[in-house]
Amino acid sequence: MNTPWIIGTLVAIAFFAFFEWRAFAYPLKQNTLSRYIWTVGQNWPLSIFLMGFFCGGLAVHFFWNWCPATMLPGHGG
Repeated sequence: MNTPWIIGTLVAIAFFAFFEWRAFAYPLKQNTLSRYIWTVGQNWPLSIFLMGFFCGGLAVHFFWNWCPATMLPGHGG
């Protein structure tokens, strides 16, 4: 069932929208996501590589041409 994923995605969008709104409404008190990532990258440069590695892994996982329904038995499906 896809309901938990739909709810989770909507919650993630609402979370992002709320905290971005708060950062723009109170710029001296809150950081935007972009500013937060920049700050983390300045203090720990390896984090930029790890975030890219994570995003690349997700992209390969989601968009690589892999279809369990067409796999031969015992070959990863």
